[in-house]
Amino acid sequence: MKNVLIIGSGGREHAIVRACQSSPLVKSVIVAPGNGGIAKDCVCHDVAVDNIDAMVELAKSASIDFVIVGPEAPLSLGMVDAFEAIGIPAYGPRKLGAQLEASKAFTKDFLFKYRIPTADSQTFTDYDIACASLKQREHYPVVIKASGLAAGKGVIIAEDFKKAKHAVRAMLKENIFGESGKTILVEDFLEGEEASITLVCCNGKFVMFPASQDHKRIGEADTGANTGGMGAYAPADCVTEKLNDDIIRTIVHPTLAGLKSEGIDYRGTLYIGIMLTATGPKVLEFNVRFGDPETQVLLALLKTDPIRLMYDCATGQLEPTQVELKKAYAMVVVLAAKGYPDKFSKGDSIKLPENTENAWVIHAGTKLNKKEEIVTAGGRVLGVVGIGQTLLEASEHAYFLAKKVKFDSKYYRRDIGWRQLKRNQ
Repeated sequence: MKNVLIIGSGGREHAIVRACQSSPLVKSVIVAPGNGGIAKDCVCHDVAVDNIDAMVELAKSASIDFVIVGPEAPLSLGMVDAFEAIGIPAYGPRKLGAQLEASKAFTKDFLFKYRIPTADSQTFTDYDIACASLKQREHYPVVIKASGLAAGKGVIIAEDFKKAKHAVRAMLKENIFGESGKTILVEDFLEGEEASITLVCCNGKFVMFPASQDHKRIGEADTGANTGGMGAYAPADCVTEKLNDDIIRTIVHPTLAGLKSEGIDYRGTLYIGIMLTATGPKVLEFNVRFGDPETQVLLALLKTDPIRLMYDCATGQLEPTQVELKKAYAMVVVLAAKGYPDKFSKGDSIKLPENTENAWVIHAGTKLNKKEEIVTAGGRVLGVVGIGQTLLEASEHAYFLAKKVKFDSKYYRRDIGWRQLKRNQ
């Protein structure tokens, strides 16, 4: 392997670019479409992530040896299948496996079929029938989910019937998520603490990263609107050794066995959103790619070359015993544009500090302007990663560098990791 193509434009992809730059396996890396920070590091091509034909042509013209597909949308469209058809190995599941994220209705049926613990749920396509069912519910809150891909924003927790009805109307009548919301799930609300389990899977084998914890809400103490993620850290100590064993036994093994039974040769990342309830861990969702911002901390904790890991997985050579992790903690703090996830400004000039050995900046919603200056171009602008021997140390490194980043609309949560830090006190 010499030439690598990375597909995507977020913080996840910039973290993978950094891994490529330190990998002895990689001679050159190109990215499509990339972002402002990635463009400073390597060549970017303005190709939409869902344009399979154009991506294939780009890979051919650039003599690409290996492709890493970052986002869920191209995976769900069969991007990996297309590269495999022309003999280029690609990291990520094929279209069949990507259904686990592309259709929450498919996933729910899969979970029920293989008796994997999850919340009780009903699927609806008709507004009136959904509302009639909601009116008969005895217990609230309830969770309303768009079945299709909605960039991490297709989940609404409704505290009462009125709010639930409003959410259902928004999805089924007002089409706020387009085709992704034409089918919805109405699920029981699960009480507990959330954790994210990330696996690299191939041939029934898997590498398990340390459990991580994302912070979806825009406000501190996990208040306000849902976002794509305002920060994350790992390892999440709420997943004890015993809980980890329970997750492997009741969720991971049945999932991989179920995929095999369905005839799905699953190779790539399997991200499992888990709720740690009083009656045991239960699945909230499956994602078929590395999380963003979880990737930024998980790759920081990987001692083994991440590119070697992904290449071995894609080519059916994964050997979990050969993968090593660092004994450390990592945290990423997302710097967003004020107003996100609703209306926010773009085009603010960004002044960046120098990275250090223990903290560095990852680009997400940035671009280069006509003067080749980096400016804001999205809601989640940057991620600042810190690493340390304790979570507190990782937090201190991340926040020290985050304070030095300058742009007019900068907003960030100052309490990433607050539950674990409070427990540690």
